[in-house]
Amino acid sequence: MAGIKELRLRITSVGNIKQITRAMEMVATTKLRRFQDRATSSRPYAEEITALVGRLAAMLGEGVEDRPLFRAGKGEKTLALVVTSDRGLCGAYNSNLLKMIEAWRADLGRPVDYLVYGRKGFGYMNKRDFEIKSYLQEPPLEQIDYRSAALVGRILVEDFLSGEYRDVVLITTRFQSMVKYVPQIVPFLPIRGETLADGGGEAQSKSLEGGVILEPDAESIFERLLPRYLETRVFNALLEALASEYASRRFAMKNATDAATDMQNALRGVYNRKRQETITKELLDIVGGAEAIQ
Repeated sequence: MAGIKELRLRITSVGNIKQITRAMEMVATTKLRRFQDRATSSRPYAEEITALVGRLAAMLGEGVEDRPLFRAGKGEKTLALVVTSDRGLCGAYNSNLLKMIEAWRADLGRPVDYLVYGRKGFGYMNKRDFEIKSYLQEPPLEQIDYRSAALVGRILVEDFLSGEYRDVVLITTRFQSMVKYVPQIVPFLPIRGETLADGGGEAQSKSLEGGVILEPDAESIFERLLPRYLETRVFNALLEALASEYASRRFAMKNATDAATDMQNALRGVYNRKRQETITKELLDIVGGAEAIQ
């Protein structure tokens, strides 16, 4: 069993770790509030622009399906945008996402190229047989804004239209609540009818056509709105991934703080028992020595 001095050092060491994890929990909580607000506030805009694109697509009819962004590409490969974290200490956030990617590509049956956001994901994939097309470092994910997300969206669209890829997917984590964040693989290109189904529909398109004067015509508006719709999807996915990262980090640091508290209490119990045993033994030695003298 450890001595009293060693136990005292261990209690102090655990206390120092507890202070660090507690501070990291508070920082993660503060940042989570900010990123959660950004993610949730972007959803209504994303849903509304999806609905508008869906209604315009329904107005234009079957001709929409012949557009390049609505047809599968000529290539045999898939392009995937993967969003992970730059830093660790965020629980199973990265491992759950990467485990899902491993299972997905094993079942896909065709080669995949990856655009990677986040050092943790890049470090994992770079050491294995992943074909990394590009590692996105600037700006850091925490500093992402709409302009940067739009640039990523344009890169995905240009690569898809080049004919090299059959389709494009987004591999991110969807933020649902403070304690629930789900890794997901979402089709991005070609644009699918079911993706726009919630916002489109024949009845909605008729009401739009009959009750609203479109200037210029619906096709021109659709052409202008489609790039913004794709950019918004990328921006919203990045924000939700960032909020999920900090939710996972806050939860992990809270668990670490609670574990440190339990360990500290257990060590103090052992320390107190050991100290009491030492005091009792010394008293017995004193009493035995006094009796021997008498």
